[in-house]
Amino acid sequence: MAAVLMMVLTAQAAGPVKRWGQLQVQGTQLCDQQGNPVVLRGVSLGWHNIWPRFYNKKVVRTLKNDWNATVVRAAMGVTTVEDNYLDNPSFALECVEKVVKAAIKEDIYVIIDWHAHEMHTKEAKAFFAQMAQKYGKYPHVIYELYNEPVEDSWESLKQYASEIITEIRKYDPDNIILMGCPHWDQDVHVVAESPLRGFSNIMYTLHYYASTHKEYLRDRMEDAVKRGIPIFVSESGVTEASGNGVIDPESQQLWLDRMEKLKISWLCWSLSDKDESCSMLLPRATATGPWPEDVIKRSGKMVREYLKRYNK
Repeated sequence: MAAVLMMVLTAQAAGPVKRWGQLQVQGTQLCDQQGNPVVLRGVSLGWHNIWPRFYNKKVVRTLKNDWNATVVRAAMGVTTVEDNYLDNPSFALECVEKVVKAAIKEDIYVIIDWHAHEMHTKEAKAFFAQMAQKYGKYPHVIYELYNEPVEDSWESLKQYASEIITEIRKYDPDNIILMGCPHWDQDVHVVAESPLRGFSNIMYTLHYYASTHKEYLRDRMEDAVKRGIPIFVSESGVTEASGNGVIDPESQQLWLDRMEKLKISWLCWSLSDKDESCSMLLPRATATGPWPEDVIKRSGKMVREYLKRYNK
């Protein structure tokens, strides 16, 4: 009996990657290396080029040990804001790789997110080829090919995804790849009509913000799963879609209930100190954590409570 108890305690103490190993997709379900269902739950960092101070190993350690996150997301801003990847790739890589290396050391999963709203196929191919060559041997890594397409058709996105997946698979045959869908990652019903073919370990991202996106999008998500589409919620929030405005805990709980029912992984946006509702920290929070209660904003306290409740 004592030996069995020790084995259980050891498994609980192990990091997520030691527990679950090389992730895989079976049907619509994210699974561990043994084929058992897995649900990852965690936090997305804000844009690297606006909040680079949080892109460090101590933040990753805090999110794992104090917030109970099993996955973090490095949101690499590709365009729009200054110091983005296209304008300053060396700075972007420096920020992202700090998070990736820290996640590997802390034994949690990490999403490398091409955080864009428009297509840059050539640059994305080169970037993900570089990431796959460097980190493809680590089961910790998940690739997110396109944060939130806005105007792109699904047919054009399928072509984009096929090119980049093919490039990644030259160097990394098995790590999970996430692909966005039209209209801010909400049109998963379009994906269900014509999913990607010929690739393994692919999932499709759905993004929601609880105050804006209600039952219609929850139903759309569940219907897509029933139609055979593996869904991963790589970004979500307890606020309005703007990232600001009203926090809606009731709608958020309905989202959590539905994702738990379907065993869908999720991350919340964002670890940042912006003056908006979904930002989790106050500007006076340290760049490293752990953070005391008085510098964690309402959304951050909610997310930390969810992670402690569900990641056991």
